[in-house]
Amino acid sequence: MENRGLLFIPDISGFTRFVNEVEIEHSRFIIQQLLEVLIRANEMGLEISEIEGDAILFYKFGESQQLESLYKQVEKMFREFHQYLIAYDNRKICQCKACISAVDLSLKIITHYGEFTPLAVQRFNKLIGKDVIVAQQLLKNEIASHEYWLVTKDLNKQPPEFAQWMRWNNSTKQTESGEISFHYALLGPLKDEIPRTITQPDIEGKIKMVSVSKDYSIDIKTLCYTVVHFEFRHLWFAGIRAIDEVEHFLPGIGSRHRHVLENGKIQMMYISSFVYDPEGKTIFSETNEKDKSTISFVAEKTGEHSSRLTLEIYFQQNIVKQAFFNGLEKKKKERELQQSLQRLDKVLNEMIVPLEF
Repeated sequence: MENRGLLFIPDISGFTRFVNEVEIEHSRFIIQQLLEVLIRANEMGLEISEIEGDAILFYKFGESQQLESLYKQVEKMFREFHQYLIAYDNRKICQCKACISAVDLSLKIITHYGEFTPLAVQRFNKLIGKDVIVAQQLLKNEIASHEYWLVTKDLNKQPPEFAQWMRWNNSTKQTESGEISFHYALLGPLKDEIPRTITQPDIEGKIKMVSVSKDYSIDIKTLCYTVVHFEFRHLWFAGIRAIDEVEHFLPGIGSRHRHVLENGKIQMMYISSFVYDPEGKTIFSETNEKDKSTISFVAEKTGEHSSRLTLEIYFQQNIVKQAFFNGLEKKKKERELQQSLQRLDKVLNEMIVPLEF
């Protein structure tokens, strides 16, 4: 029995092979995060043999596993995989093809019991043996769906249905070792059970203190790209010298960053909302960690080559602070924001938007 055990392969699919450098970089990052999600979801004590592209080859020596235990592991990995994607879709800022299509990625899981031998290569035990080849060849099959759990008959002659939605189908695959019979169950209904939430702007219960707008002879795509990317903010927003310490490779809702002001002061901020609708309103907001004031950037399409940006500042309800601001600070802040909108005009006219946005 020492050379027999379980082969367990979760495989991610759905990304097209982008040719754009930014999209390739972002897709690699997302896949890396998903592989880590799958590894963290491992509750069966599975060992990792190798990571090949978008798939992980897990294994565990010993007697054949009970299918109920396998199902619990499959369900946990599948749920956490899609929970990550849904959360990423809700919090993302980037609108490249890789980022907007990530939520449509799919996961299939191959489980096979057989004979194999470990070969130590650096910190991994690379597996060799005909059953390893069989399990890998089963990744390519005639199943129309890309989200399923496949169980070979070496694990169970007829697996039970572990949920009301589960239905098993029979099929075969011609491999180098001959014809392999297997069962598979589609996992789509399990994904439908995962809740989806929509993030709303962080202004509930807050008071709008300032609102200024300007129309631009520029398309909405260019306006949105310029406004949401931190590296351009100091070029047009009055009072900001730089934005740095962005804590995430792909910033999204909840990620923190630092405003370095021209007067030398520092403001710690976080992205509090992002709703992208290039045909309607795109809303991007940042909230000050200290006083919870929020600045909202509202971009609207007004024509094929025209758009409008509105800058709004919200305070938490505080009568004293509101009175002080209205009496001494409001007109100054309005002038600063109007100046920012004027400076933005020049930046927009010189902006070149990457094709992937």
